[in-house]
Amino acid sequence: MQFKTKMIPLAGAIAFALAGTASAQEQVIKIGHVGPISGAIAHLGKDNENGAKMAIDELNAKGVMIGGKKVKFELLPEDDAADPKQGTAVAQKLVDAKVNGVIGHLNSGTTIPASKIYYEAGIPQISPSATNPKYTQQGFKTAFRVVANDGQLGGTLGRYAAQVLKAKKVAVIDDRTAYGQGVAEEFIKGVKSKGSGVEVVATQYTNDKATDFNAILTSIKSKNPDVVFFGGMDAVAGPMLRQMKQLGINAKFMGGDGICSEALATLAGDAMADNQVVCAEAGGVEDAQKKGMDDFKAAYKKKFGIDVQIYAPYVYDSVMTMVDAMVQAGSADPAKYAPVLAKIQHKGVTGNIAFDAKGDIKDGTLTLYTYKGGKRVLLAVTK
Repeated sequence: MQFKTKMIPLAGAIAFALAGTASAQEQVIKIGHVGPISGAIAHLGKDNENGAKMAIDELNAKGVMIGGKKVKFELLPEDDAADPKQGTAVAQKLVDAKVNGVIGHLNSGTTIPASKIYYEAGIPQISPSATNPKYTQQGFKTAFRVVANDGQLGGTLGRYAAQVLKAKKVAVIDDRTAYGQGVAEEFIKGVKSKGSGVEVVATQYTNDKATDFNAILTSIKSKNPDVVFFGGMDAVAGPMLRQMKQLGINAKFMGGDGICSEALATLAGDAMADNQVVCAEAGGVEDAQKKGMDDFKAAYKKKFGIDVQIYAPYVYDSVMTMVDAMVQAGSADPAKYAPVLAKIQHKGVTGNIAFDAKGDIKDGTLTLYTYKGGKRVLLAVTK
């Protein structure tokens, strides 16, 4: 009996040692994700974070090998509250945590200042939703995005207002954020292109936390515009649409991807008439890829019990593209996989992902939507 008593703990010690060796061989790769998980657009930030979780869970279930070793991915989610100061603070936190890469941020206003911190640390960053052109114009070899930029987005909406909606007078409002101001400026360029004869009768400004727009809308009403364009997010656009209805402004309402969410109909309530809103998502799939996107949305709803808002598929693809580069490079070391990421050809659920010399998506698509019966309805996919 004494002999057996001594052997049992020894066997346990050997098993423990073997387990320790196995876990030591499994490299942990940390991927940061940043979006606004608190504040007015937390529903969009959570949507993005869910896309990252979905990718990480799938990768870990698959058992990915990098450089001949099995790896485990760990998601480090952070909240920037859509605030530039908080954005740079959490960027530094992720750098200090020695993440292997970062997916985010959601807003241009947080993505741009944070990108300098990642660049100085040599950490690749893929934004799934920041559209301000300045993000990839800084010469940072670590900055990438998987969606079209405001030049494409705002310009396309401007041309649509002139050519399809046949607008003669437009009013423009922006929320003074890097995103809102940028997309509004590009809309004005687009609406004035090719001698359209469209007149911009008003330019007004608000902020991304405002709820009262009566003064600026009353001023706009006197100009009788055919279209009101808003550069900003859905949390502000919803109340703005309500107040437009109260004031009897029956103009078409246009905006970029910031307003183009499933939540806009709820935020606007009964103030949004069918076909009144035209917005664009900075991405989209054409017919051949539609099944992949539909399958993703079904899997997302099954996993989280809610519908995709806007950018979860682009976050998912961002994670998968980053990991694809690591696998091809045979290393999760940022210095080794970043050059591979710059030349990547990745087939994602949102389409084929490849980057130009600046880090912008090549051949980025845009999807135009309207709303009917409180549901977002596709108008067209364009480039």
